[in-house]
Amino acid sequence: MNSRRSWLIFSFGSFVYLSAVMQRTSLGIAGVSATERFGGSAAVLSSLAVVQLIVYAAAQIPVGVLIDRFGPRVLMLSGTVLMVAGQLMLAFAPSITIAVLGRMLVGAGDATIFISMIRLITSWFSGRTVPQLSQWFGNIGQLGQVLSAVPLAWILHEFGWTPAFLAATLVAFVAFVVVVVGIRDRPAGSLDQPRPSDWGSALTQLRHSFSRPGTQLGFWSHFVTQSSGTVFTLLWGFPFMVYGLGYESSMAAMMLTIPVAAGIICGPILGVLTARHPLRRSNIVLGIVTAMATAWALVLLWPVAPPLWLIVLLLIVLGGGGPGSLIGFDFARTFNPQRSLGSANGVVNVGGFLASFVMMFLIGVLLDLQDGWRQAQGGASDLYSLDSFRIAFTVQFLIVGTGVVMLINTRKRTRRLLSRDEGIEVAPLWVELSRKLRHRRRGL
Repeated sequence: MNSRRSWLIFSFGSFVYLSAVMQRTSLGIAGVSATERFGGSAAVLSSLAVVQLIVYAAAQIPVGVLIDRFGPRVLMLSGTVLMVAGQLMLAFAPSITIAVLGRMLVGAGDATIFISMIRLITSWFSGRTVPQLSQWFGNIGQLGQVLSAVPLAWILHEFGWTPAFLAATLVAFVAFVVVVVGIRDRPAGSLDQPRPSDWGSALTQLRHSFSRPGTQLGFWSHFVTQSSGTVFTLLWGFPFMVYGLGYESSMAAMMLTIPVAAGIICGPILGVLTARHPLRRSNIVLGIVTAMATAWALVLLWPVAPPLWLIVLLLIVLGGGGPGSLIGFDFARTFNPQRSLGSANGVVNVGGFLASFVMMFLIGVLLDLQDGWRQAQGGASDLYSLDSFRIAFTVQFLIVGTGVVMLINTRKRTRRLLSRDEGIEVAPLWVELSRKLRHRRRGL
């Protein structure tokens, strides 16, 4: 554990995840090109991304069960093959139907990588290093978004649709080779955790994982932190900046790298805070959600087009949501035995992507409805107007707000469980802060 070989496995796995994020976000910079290539409404375009996320989210729990049965390496091999096939199909897609099938394969392959890597970290590392490495791994993976926003966007602009997605396919193939050569499930000589002997045992283990309040707390933490940034960077942020705000395509693509940079800075800080204050992880999550809600409110309520500095601020805050969502997996790690971590992580990872594809689709529907009303009243079509985006983006407050209510309720149940089983009492944050302040005053 924590050996030189462990760090090598971590490096290989991080590259594979970087490749997966690049495949996932490659459509974000191609939204305008997809509209030109395939035509259709905002809802049709959103379906191209939504179907990918639906497949990704739907596959999480089955993938988690498979990891518990067969180990992460087998799943990572299968996933990289699916992403190669999906991107090849998208590169040569003559119609929206074929493109959707390609994105479904990409979503299925992408679904195997993240929770496989989370399992590898817990198998190769131990102690306080684990939550911090989870943050670093997430941040390194998000550099794949930079690859899609800069070099891939450049290839798309200069050479067109097919060469751009062939380049993405090549990266996915390299990731497959890395898994074949470099990834192993656990250190040599270590005792393998007992694996379910049949599907009935695997499903029983899944049911136990899902029933634990700590796993559910991880689900809702992921739901509220990850979704808004995913919706923006994966699909609607690029059209919003290009059509709604009037930015050049190259500038909008570069702007999408800001959340990545913010996540790289926030991630290690959140990792340290999570390791040092394990009983306050939900407070960290709620703080991140509050910051995102405030930034979105400022952007949507700004009387005219929001200034550049405010959009940059929004992107910085959204960048904190990615590493913030990894706290959900730390809940799963601490409330589940290692033999069922695959199932528990699968449950958690459904959260953010479930919220994402619901918001993504509803935004497309609201944009179409507003444009239809505009034309019915004799106005010109303006599908991606700033005012339309203002209204469509408000759906986030409804979805995330629901998640916050569920998170708070689940936290109460989790704390009752800690009190009953381990005698750990977690006071409200304001009570704890008041207590520490009184102790400091007495020390003075």
